[in-house]
Amino acid sequence: MGGAGCGKTWLALEQARRRARAGERVALLCYSRGLGRYLQRVTNTWPRGQRPAYVGLFHDLPLRWGAEPGTDDDADYWERRLPLALADLATRQPPSDLFDSVVVDEAQDFGDLWWTSLLRCLRDPAHGGLFLFGDAGQRVFAPGGTGPIDLPPFELDENLRSTKPIAQLSGSVSDRRITPRGGAGAPVRLIDVPAEDAVEAADDAVEALLDEGWDPGDVALLTTRTRHLEQVNRIDAVGHDTYWDDFFDGTDVFYGHVLNFKGLERPVVVLAANGFRDAERARSMLYTGLSRARSLLVVAGPRAEIERIGGDAARHRLVASEAWALQG
Repeated sequence: MGGAGCGKTWLALEQARRRARAGERVALLCYSRGLGRYLQRVTNTWPRGQRPAYVGLFHDLPLRWGAEPGTDDDADYWERRLPLALADLATRQPPSDLFDSVVVDEAQDFGDLWWTSLLRCLRDPAHGGLFLFGDAGQRVFAPGGTGPIDLPPFELDENLRSTKPIAQLSGSVSDRRITPRGGAGAPVRLIDVPAEDAVEAADDAVEALLDEGWDPGDVALLTTRTRHLEQVNRIDAVGHDTYWDDFFDGTDVFYGHVLNFKGLERPVVVLAANGFRDAERARSMLYTGLSRARSLLVVAGPRAEIERIGGDAARHRLVASEAWALQG
């Protein structure tokens, strides 16, 4: 377990690689499409003998085994019917299709039914390998469950990804103590605007950053509530796989949502705090969004609301931020 930027995804990949290299049949799983595509792209570069047998979304495993597909807006399908289908389908698979070990990244995202079903995917549920990597502070999908491991977790408490200003601000919104290990870096830039104006201000910020000389492929614009229209249009035009491949190719500004950017990063992130759909998860959403940048973070949204959600520690860290008043 560890905070954002501590290397959990790198460790999950390495664990999966080493288990596969030792001759095990391994599944490497996660919850969100973007991270799943990243895991696939990385493992496809490995020698064949080190690749897991299955890499991708939890949800795609039962579909591979014959489960009926569902629609994105059917929560009962994703959180009840599909995991129950996985449990049933796993009992019908030959042992050769089951796994010796399962490695799960962003493990905090999965409901309890998924864990019960996942254990049935092991050739030996009592002695098979189950390796979980997660951060309870980034529990932005509901309902979250508890992984079936009783051992004390190994705690990771150093942010190795982001500059200190980014790590300190994002860490201030986390319940976990995080030690920043990155470089000094530029101050976080804050554009104090109402939530309804956050996306427009974020668009202006992207244009200003490109004028400063940042490469378009270095920049991601993320929203916290409704999706940016450019994200909607791109997915509608090319589909999810190409949308994510374009992100990893790094040739253009990326438009996404905090929910679909978990586990990912870019040098520059412009976070449009355009509201929060669920008040109970607002803090987790804010923490996750603030922690996606490596070199420069720009936050567009109502400062008072960000401070209210983040609390006194976030209010203290924002004192060091740079108020950015865009021209025009």
